[in-house]
Amino acid sequence: MTALSGFHHVKLPVSDVRRSIEWYRRVLGFDVAIEFVEAGVLRGVALRDQADTLMLALREESRLAGQMCGFNPVALGVPTYDALREWSDHLDATGTPHSGITEGSVGWLIGGIADPDGIEIRLYTLQQRT
Repeated sequence: MTALSGFHHVKLPVSDVRRSIEWYRRVLGFDVAIEFVEAGVLRGVALRDQADTLMLALREESRLAGQMCGFNPVALGVPTYDALREWSDHLDATGTPHSGITEGSVGWLIGGIADPDGIEIRLYTLQQRT
């Protein structure tokens, strides 16, 4: 069988696409790569990170977004502990509530970053604790 080579994208439900675009831009630095317009209405987007290494899709689905509130489906990789400290400073500067840096099972993480629908996004180091 041919090997897989990572994720193409992850899709999250949101209740308001435009509000979520603004949050993902301001808090996580994502930019719109693709817009999905149906019957003249923006229904979803594909977002890219600044390094062009990740694609995150948002799809307007209010019912599903409400059901995901409080769940943490995505942990975004951060290269090092020092980079995670920079993220913590950025989150503080944007007024975004978060857990602070804590120890994870193999690295360090910042949890408690809730998007406008209460879906938790975590930042997790690729660098492991020794």
